[in-house]
Amino acid sequence: MAYFSLFITGFIAATLFPASSELLLLALLQQGYQPFLLWLVATTGNTLGSCVNWWLGKQLRRFQHKRWFPISEPQLVRAERLFLRYGRWSLLLSWLPVIGDPLTMIAGVLKVPFPIFLLLVALGKALRYGILILLAISFF
Repeated sequence: MAYFSLFITGFIAATLFPASSELLLLALLQQGYQPFLLWLVATTGNTLGSCVNWWLGKQLRRFQHKRWFPISEPQLVRAERLFLRYGRWSLLLSWLPVIGDPLTMIAGVLKVPFPIFLLLVALGKALRYGILILLAISFF
């Protein structure tokens, strides 16, 4: 059940909903759960949550002229310009708070090919969780 909770928390944390999977991961690590499985589950859940953002981004343009649409045209253009300025490699930073989730959505808006998106996002998130676990193990 603990691994499933970590997966769900990681998944939700990668979407536009506010959540944090790091605290649960650290608590489970301290309780003696297997570091490799924690890393794998957290990385998988968080990466799949970002895939939802990518898919939503691909659908976003269909709704941009609706009155209820939450992002103005200038905001969308600015986000696209920033993404294009730093390129696909910026997806390695998709784990960062505040900018990571919108970054994965803009990748969908700009139709970054899914295999490239998945590789870069998974790599960034895997490194983040791996470093977090290694640091935690060295302090416990």
